[in-house]
Amino acid sequence: MSEHPAGALPADMHAVTPHLLCRDAAAIIDFCVRAFGATETLRLPSPDGRIMHAQIRIGDSAVMLADTHPDCGSRDPDGLGGTPVVLHLQVPDVDATYDRALAAGAVPVMPPQDMFWGDRYGQVRDPNGHVWALATRVREVSVQALHAAVAAFGAGNAPKEA
Repeated sequence: MSEHPAGALPADMHAVTPHLLCRDAAAIIDFCVRAFGATETLRLPSPDGRIMHAQIRIGDSAVMLADTHPDCGSRDPDGLGGTPVVLHLQVPDVDATYDRALAAGAVPVMPPQDMFWGDRYGQVRDPNGHVWALATRVREVSVQALHAAVAAFGAGNAPKEA
């Protein structure tokens, strides 16, 4: 990992921060507050009322958001026919978070289940098409056991849990 010169990385930020483009950033901010307990820390509206830039915190991490500006080439996942990106969120209780996300307007992608890599894991799609993976570590799994599980998966013998 490269070091950042003093002052180059704000104290409340990590080196990588997701920046979501949204059809309705205000609605996604509200969704994240209700579903994931996010806290809104900044909102900068543009003169036309769209959100030019916003920032929320989920746990110890920042997420930036903005309304799309198709005239500038920015589009949300639905405008692109989906997203190849999954936002991974570690949570204390994946089942409760999954249920809260559905109640807040998410669409189920994969219900929570115990996975061979040691997490209880599920996925939801937010109202703008972003996919959120939700995970709670339930047990530690060695690197050797992970390799064996992946090999079994390739052979058609995927373990439901190790």
